[in-house]
Parts: sequence; C-alpha cells; structure tokens
Amino acid sequence: MGANSRNTVASQELDLRTALFLAAVCGQTYMQYNNKDGLFLVPRGYSLVGEFMAKAYDNSQERFGFVLTSDRASVLAFRGSGSAVDWVSDFIAQQTTYRPVKNAGLTHKGFTDIYMSARTGILELLKQLPPEKPLFVTGHSLGGALATLAAMDIASQSAFSAPIIYTFGAPRVGDPKFVSSYNAAIATHWRFQNEFDIVPHLPTLVYQSPKTKQTYYYMHVKGEVKRSFRMGSVSGNHILSSYFADLVSDDPSFAMSICADPPGWCPAIEP
Repeated sequence: MGANSRNTVASQELDLRTALFLAAVCGQTYMQYNNKDGLFLVPRGYSLVGEFMAKAYDNSQERFGFVLTSDRASVLAFRGSGSAVDWVSDFIAQQTTYRPVKNAGLTHKGFTDIYMSARTGILELLKQLPPEKPLFVTGHSLGGALATLAAMDIASQSAFSAPIIYTFGAPRVGDPKFVSSYNAAIATHWRFQNEFDIVPHLPTLVYQSPKTKQTYYYMHVKGEVKRSFRMGSVSGNHILSSYFADLVSDDPSFAMSICADPPGWCPAIEP
C-alpha cells in the first residue's frame, strides 16, 4: 500500500487494491474471534504488533482486533459483530458524548462504549509503531463503526495525525456535529457501502427511542463508495466475504497474488 507521510493533509485517492487488501485483513478479525486461542493469519510482509480486547454488549472481554505493521505501512483492524442487526435495540442506539475529543458531538452509545473499553490498549499498541509510516484503520460492519470512532481519536491523540480509513458495510455512528467534526479532522475515509446492505442504513437518520421517545439524529461520515451486489439474503448482502468477492471481481489477478501467501488468509468466496 503506497501512501504519503503522516503530515499529508490532502485526501488520498481511492485505491481499490488497498480496499481489497484491507477487506481481507478484516476477514482475519473474525478468524481471531472464532478461534478460541485467538490465532489468525498475517499477510505476507506484515508482522503482528499486538491484539486488543474490548467489552462486548454483555460486558465480557472479547478479542476485537489487532495491529499489523510492515516496512511500508501499519494497519489497525477492528472486528464486526456476529449479527447484521443486533445493535439497534434501544439501550445502545441512544447517543453519548464523544469523549476523546472536546466538543466533537454525540455518538452511538453502544459503539462508543465498546471503543472506549479498548481505547487504552489500542493507543499503547500505536506507540510501538514508527510514526513515519502511514497508518491504515479498517473494519467491517460494527468494526467499521469502531474504526470511525478510533480515527478521530488517533488523529488528535497520537503521532498519526492523518490516518487513512477504509470501512465496509459500516452503520451510522454519530450526530451531525460529530460528522462535521470528523469530516474536518480526517482527510481520507473511504466508506464502502453495498446499496442492498441494510446495515449502512442503521441507525435510521431520525431515531426515536421506543422507551423514552427521545429523538436522535444520525448521519454518515464522508467518503461513500457505492457498490451494488445482491446475494439473496439480508445477511448475504452484508457479510464481509460478499464485499471481498465484489472487490475481487474488479481485479482478480491482484487478488490471486495477495491471497497466495499465506494460503487461505483471504476470505473464502462462494462459487
């Protein structure tokens, strides 16, 4: 992944090969979670800096991602959720103050609670990275929401003032003030969104709590990259392997080259 130095403030052009590579990295966040010992595959040329834990909705500590580095770039990857819609219930679709940056607006309480539980561990891992290399932040689904919450924090609280963000099938994260703050602080965010995926439409633009009747407003951050694929089900239109397969169709030979080593590290594509 080629990138300019961290001092670059201009937005970087969309690179579909970078997107394909990062989607494959996101696939390993699920592997890390599904393997009881946390084992997963690291792409050729990269090494593991460390993994991090976060508190899930039932307050249990779970593996939620990892940091990789190579001689050219570093990657912070967040895991998504097991289900497409298990985060829209009332107690988590409320909003809370985005605490890492002052006066930056309100964000989804459920996503924010998870991110804040992982924040210290993530920032410690980033201190181990050489700041002259570009930092890519990525995630699918809930992981895309966590990547978004992390990005503005990282830009203001770490040596990486210009993280480069690629997310896939991410839900909305915050209110209009947060989105405005985020769009000003983050130069490059490419937000891949399948038009037939329900998750990027959640929470709804205007969300009313069924319990308190309080109204919350949600917007997407910048950088939408519209994709279009139907996989025959709500889940199929959302799962990471579908996003990966869609990107592979744009550049099959590149996908074959990066997926060869180590064998099996890319998401499986259904025939």
